[in-house]
Amino acid sequence: MARPREFNVDKALEGAMGVFWEHGYEQASLPDLLSGMGITRGSLYKAFTDKRILFLTILERYDTMAVQPAVEVLTNEEVSEGMQRIEKLFHSILEIQNKGDNRGCLLCSAAAGPANYDKEIGKVVTKLLEKMKTGFAAALLASNAKKQLPAKKIESLADMLVTNYVGLKILVRSHASNGMLKSSVNAVLSTIRAETQ
Repeated sequence: MARPREFNVDKALEGAMGVFWEHGYEQASLPDLLSGMGITRGSLYKAFTDKRILFLTILERYDTMAVQPAVEVLTNEEVSEGMQRIEKLFHSILEIQNKGDNRGCLLCSAAAGPANYDKEIGKVVTKLLEKMKTGFAAALLASNAKKQLPAKKIESLADMLVTNYVGLKILVRSHASNGMLKSSVNAVLSTIRAETQ
């Protein structure tokens, strides 16, 4: 009979996410992960095999914790005007930074880091970014101008929104000033309003 794990998996994964989020994939050392997770080296290897598998597990958890809630903002039919959904999501970037949280987005950090050289991590990152794109497209379809927006236009605007969302989250991580972020958010939203009118 297999021995039960001697640690709380949810608590350990929460700790690992904090380490990856703070340090990034490459800079998250094994001692940092063990300390953050509150487990031994042997327990980490038995439960997750290695750092890479652990990170893939964390990305799945981040999907549930952050990506899916963002998509729900963009697809929330209780807010009938799609532009309001987009505005809410982009303004949330500023609100989070105003609270002193400069970690940015774990998915965005993965896109700028290990997704470049690890095919499996890259596939997960692409899948989650496509999920965001689908959410933006749904919001654009719900805009007042939805009848005037052809499918190719919606796709290109959704791509632009994902690109700017990722870029802004990376700027938060780099401790860009609130003024810079605010003007960038306003520019993105002004562009989208102009394109959808």
